[in-house]
Amino acid sequence: MTPSTTNDVPREDSPRTSARLGALKHGVGRTSLTTGATSRSTRLHGGATHRVDGGPTTSGLTNARSRIVGNRDGVLADAIVGAVRVGRMVGSWMQSVAARVGSVVTGVGWGTAIAVVVAFVIATVAGWSEFLAVAYAGVIVLLVAVLYLVGRNAFTITLDLPHSRVVVGDNAVARITIANPTRHRVFGVKAEVPVGSALSEVALPGLAGGAVFDHEFTVPTARRGMLPVGPVRTVRADPIGLVRREVSWTGRHELFVHPRIIAIPSTSTGLIRDLEGNPTRDITSSDVSFHALREYTAGDERRFIHWKSTAKTGTYMVRQFEETRRSHLVIALSLADRDYASDDEFEMAVSVAGSLGVRAIRDVRNVSVVVGITTPEFAKRKLFGVRALSTLSPGRLLDDLALVEREASSLDLSEVARVTADQVAGLSVAFLICGSTPTAGELRAASTRYPPGVEVVAVVCDPEAVPGLRRVSGLSVLTIGYLEDLRKSLARAAKT
Repeated sequence: MTPSTTNDVPREDSPRTSARLGALKHGVGRTSLTTGATSRSTRLHGGATHRVDGGPTTSGLTNARSRIVGNRDGVLADAIVGAVRVGRMVGSWMQSVAARVGSVVTGVGWGTAIAVVVAFVIATVAGWSEFLAVAYAGVIVLLVAVLYLVGRNAFTITLDLPHSRVVVGDNAVARITIANPTRHRVFGVKAEVPVGSALSEVALPGLAGGAVFDHEFTVPTARRGMLPVGPVRTVRADPIGLVRREVSWTGRHELFVHPRIIAIPSTSTGLIRDLEGNPTRDITSSDVSFHALREYTAGDERRFIHWKSTAKTGTYMVRQFEETRRSHLVIALSLADRDYASDDEFEMAVSVAGSLGVRAIRDVRNVSVVVGITTPEFAKRKLFGVRALSTLSPGRLLDDLALVEREASSLDLSEVARVTADQVAGLSVAFLICGSTPTAGELRAASTRYPPGVEVVAVVCDPEAVPGLRRVSGLSVLTIGYLEDLRKSLARAAKT
């Protein structure tokens, strides 16, 4: 027998043991033991609390009910929760009604309603019959205006845009078709069609059962860009303008107005001559244009060893090649506001970029068309970078060119040249397109941004100027007064 065992086991004749045995005999302490067992079960199962009778409680639960009544239960708590739920439903319904009313009542209508209420108050308080007459007249006007909103439109309306891409200045039309699928006659209605920032109003006539009516209207294409057309919406409104209900029937269509371009002969592109396969002055150990033989050095590939020369000289000799290149044409369009004296110069520059890019794409050339990025208004420092326009197809390129605009914070011509020289590899011909404001020195400085061997051509767009061609130490400067002068200037430059 160990002392620890003897001390841990209480003796039956001790006072504590006698009291516990007595309590068990008389049924006392059962609740305490059950509660203790429940507490131990709570800890073992993750802290979920239970009542003694097994019913769940909301202790530790966070939801709408617990936030409103906490852990309380009973009829009163259920009534409070029910009242809150009903109040929320009524509030949601009233909010929906207010949104519907607010969408049809105009500012004039709200002003008239407020005037009617004020007139009733003054007539009641001051007893002035004149204000009472004004109040009743206002009520009648409001009721008559509401009658214009009554009714449903039984017809269908569609919007069709035959061509999604047009050239600036060309005719573009959109067609609205209204059909009456019912057997009854429908009344005419006024329709509105947003076209860009403008709004076109069309009066659609009444139709007999099963009739169809087409209406065409002209879409303005005087300026390059992307015009959203639609959606077509019908308008119900009273003559005074107190109420107005709009119903949209169609989606929105996009019309791209492309810049005007001209066809450039394929023989004039490189400036516009093809440099693909032409050898350069760069020497490489692997290419197709043989240059010379030299002694073998560590790291040379054995497949380029010239065995006949090796046998004659007794020393390993390897072939050396002139590096050839595939022509890579880059067209850099400046968007800087300071590079142009007028909007006409900028529009001509966009047309030049489109003409050169479309010709290169159709000739399946490796071409990049880039524009300078714009520094955000509140930026801490100037951003240097270019944005490449899509050259997957002529249409995609002209879509991107339709969206470019002059920016005061865009990179100027010299900065665009520097970024393209750093980011575009393997350049052979670079076109720099700008207006009449850059000087000859600035054009020369921009051309020096490109590495040696790159042929740089600056196209200066100066409306109504005499076309000309001048060369300045590796730089060709083409001045054009009209877009058609580009074809002649390129042909002349290709001959020199």
